[in-house]
Amino acid sequence: MNPSTALARVLVDELIRGGVREVVLAPGSRSAPLAYAVQQAEREGRLRLHVRVDERTAGFLALGLAKGSHTPVPVIMTSGTAVANLHPAVLEAHHTGVPLVVLSADRPAELRGTGANQTTVQPGIFGAAVRWSADLPAPELVESVGAFHRTTVCRALAAARADLLSGASAGAGGPVHLNVAFRDPLTPDLEGTTTLAHQGRDGERPWVMPPAPSFPMSWGGVEHLPRTLVVLGDLAASSLSSHYVVDWADRHGYPVIAEPFGDHDRSMLMPHGPLLLTEPGWLAQKLPERVLVVGRVTLSRAVATLLRTEGIRVEVCTPTPDWADPGHVAHAVHPITVFTDTNEHEPDIEWLEAWHSAGSVVAQAVQDQRSPWGTGLAVASVVAKALPEGAQLFVGSSNPVRDLDLGMRRDSPITVVANRGLAGIDGCLSTAIGLALTTDAPSYAWVGDLTFLHDSNALAMGPDEPRPDLTVLVTNDGGGGIFRTLEHGAPERSADFGRIFATPTGTDFEALCRAHGIRHVLAETREAAAEALSAPPDGITVVEVPIDAESHRGAHERLRRIAREALIST
Repeated sequence: MNPSTALARVLVDELIRGGVREVVLAPGSRSAPLAYAVQQAEREGRLRLHVRVDERTAGFLALGLAKGSHTPVPVIMTSGTAVANLHPAVLEAHHTGVPLVVLSADRPAELRGTGANQTTVQPGIFGAAVRWSADLPAPELVESVGAFHRTTVCRALAAARADLLSGASAGAGGPVHLNVAFRDPLTPDLEGTTTLAHQGRDGERPWVMPPAPSFPMSWGGVEHLPRTLVVLGDLAASSLSSHYVVDWADRHGYPVIAEPFGDHDRSMLMPHGPLLLTEPGWLAQKLPERVLVVGRVTLSRAVATLLRTEGIRVEVCTPTPDWADPGHVAHAVHPITVFTDTNEHEPDIEWLEAWHSAGSVVAQAVQDQRSPWGTGLAVASVVAKALPEGAQLFVGSSNPVRDLDLGMRRDSPITVVANRGLAGIDGCLSTAIGLALTTDAPSYAWVGDLTFLHDSNALAMGPDEPRPDLTVLVTNDGGGGIFRTLEHGAPERSADFGRIFATPTGTDFEALCRAHGIRHVLAETREAAAEALSAPPDGITVVEVPIDAESHRGAHERLRRIAREALIST
């Protein structure tokens, strides 16, 4: 089996699994792998194939089939001007919300811009007329064809019929574009023949269709599985408050591991949730049957590893058709409206109590071994305790949000907000100021020194501009401390680290604040930081806490070690 044939068969198989029953084909050479695949699928009775010699005609035929069936219909064509001839049908589908799927074949990406025959830049060729698009590279090996390609098809179908997932009115869907590159050979291997280029790393082997773990969407409620773990991430894209998710999970008897964002009651969560996933022995005995991922989860490698664990069913609840599944492991996707369900279910008491007991053991162990001052984890503990009830906290990217994720333990409610769409360090002060200007809640922000410097112009406000009451906590570790927790910060790489990763600036934060007329507080002790954060915000105040730049890696490893030892003892 060569890679092009394998890719075409997987794409067609996933289209059929997603509900496709009609396919239109305009013949061409580069699209030959898809042609062979859809012809084979028709022979097996899995779809009906329509062949037209003119791409413009093929596009409008697919449009009519999609209109009549109210389901997505792919139209397949070769590269070059063949793709451009689909534009009239795409525009019609765009203005009428018809789920047309353009499946264009392409040359490998390295041929673009080289003058190669029948090669142009096909990604983006339809501009804003498509709801969604993807550019799939040509695979080098058969074994590289799999979950990524299946979930890409799922996303295309979900966008084409977006109204079915999001609850929007009919017509919210529309045309989508999947551009797929294929390498020679473009024909299936003849029986009994193979070449080295088509083998996997271990030589010739029979090709098996890669598993299909993901489904495009689910329209019903979430089936009750007693051993379900809920992982709650950022719900910024949803109008649904995170406390609905936590309450729903409690009624079902599902433990919740949550990233720090949201407005829910944190006493109902597994304390220091990611730390419970650090001891493989304990986790293997108490594995969930299912992990229900809610919103966007971006912080913990331990959570990402859990989601890839064989035998666990992963389901995603999303506020938009563009759901989060970077590992390509989702078995089903549900609309966020499932959390309006008020039903209660019988939990697996023994399993649930084991999780809560483990959470209590880890929480006690962490409390008994309080992080030394001068670490981000110690600051996270102060933040959790010092902020008043009902406060709003904006937390920046990099270390502060990770320290909060690992180190925060709090019962009284606060609302935590962050820019996790792309998790950049730019614009964080401006975002925090905007949030503070729109709420009556006591407002705080916690950022690192580089994040603060990146947006320090946010403090430059004219005398007639509205000014918020906002306390900004800055943990100053003298540069890019986040890199010290990653591979780049390993001791054996120390010679390269300072200039290109740590990037120390030596900025005098007190002088910078004075230049803007902003109050500055240097908090060098735990008590000073707690006092500064406990005071009600009055105007803009910057509280600078010096952090030991070398402490990040060791502090996180120490906390994980404490959690592992506690779990082993249970």
